[in-house]
Amino acid sequence: MSTVPTQIRIDRDIKEQAGALFSGLGLDMSSAVNMFLHQCVLRGGIPFTIEMPRYKQNILAAMEEARRISRDPNIPSYDNMDDLKRALEE
Repeated sequence: MSTVPTQIRIDRDIKEQAGALFSGLGLDMSSAVNMFLHQCVLRGGIPFTIEMPRYKQNILAAMEEARRISRDPNIPSYDNMDDLKRALEE
């Protein structure tokens, strides 16, 4: 089997996360991509369902608020339940 070099553009964070996942499975990125492409050819399409999640607006708002809070250095954080309980009682 002859191979050819292929160049693709991938989001850096996704590439790192996928690389870590594949490494844990004993695969490198090239092997994982080859497996994906083989499955596409064998199945005649994408080998999994692609869909948009249908979240309600209040769920999307809560997710955005959680993202904002997690990135805000001015929001207090707690390392244990006792500290959290004390803060809630104040």
